[in-house]
Amino acid sequence: MIQGPLELLASAFLHASWNALLERERHPQGAVLAVLTAALVFAAAAALAFPGAGFPTRAGLLWTAAAGVFEGVYFLTLAAALGRATYGAVYAVARGGALLVVWPAAALWLHEPVPARAVAGAVLVGVSVAAVAATGREHASRAGMAFAVACAAAIGGYHLCYDRALREGASPAPVFAVALAVALPLAWAAARRASNVAAPGSRSDVLRRVAAGALATASFLLFLHGLSRSGAGVALTLRNTSVVFAQLLAVLLGERVPARQWAGAALVALGAAVLTPPG
Repeated sequence: MIQGPLELLASAFLHASWNALLERERHPQGAVLAVLTAALVFAAAAALAFPGAGFPTRAGLLWTAAAGVFEGVYFLTLAAALGRATYGAVYAVARGGALLVVWPAAALWLHEPVPARAVAGAVLVGVSVAAVAATGREHASRAGMAFAVACAAAIGGYHLCYDRALREGASPAPVFAVALAVALPLAWAAARRASNVAAPGSRSDVLRRVAAGALATASFLLFLHGLSRSGAGVALTLRNTSVVFAQLLAVLLGERVPARQWAGAALVALGAAVLTPPG
């Protein structure tokens, strides 16, 4: 039985919100570094305020470090995708595609039960990803969709590593702080090689990036708390209702959301409902 589903739903909304703030950047690939830095500061503060058990085992710390590597890849591929495709399409492909990574791994690696309803839900998610990716404008942006798919793989990777770290008794706030500490230098090194480090910008730019960092931190901490109380597949599925929030936020950002993209988001929501066990 899932405990605290509201934590995962709140995490979904906050995650879609900070991604929407990133979309307002002229150069999202560079700005994401500032967001990541701000998130690390907030995560470190949370770890000091709510240390919990920390890392009672070495394995928990190692899994957290591995999650940090995937986090670095996630931030970079997300920014690269947003620089080449619309926010709504990128979000649907990245979040929906991650489900197709985590559910099989949860069954084969974590030995979580996968009932027939999970298979049906995965099929729905797969159809929704195809519907969004085949939308007119996005079909021509192959690079944007390729980065979104890579982002989906990274999401699946860090999600599974976080699950393993929490199973080792690690506490959510220290886990997220250490993972970000690993991800940050990787992201900065890659950005410098590609000359994608953003300038400080105006005061409003700085405030927007700090706000995005705060939202990202709050979203992940809520997610990790929810993940510690449920299976990996169920937790990610509930959090991926953020795909629906993303389409609504895309409209608020002034984007035109095609009917096929709305249908894809609806199928993700339906897939989440099918995948989630009763209760």
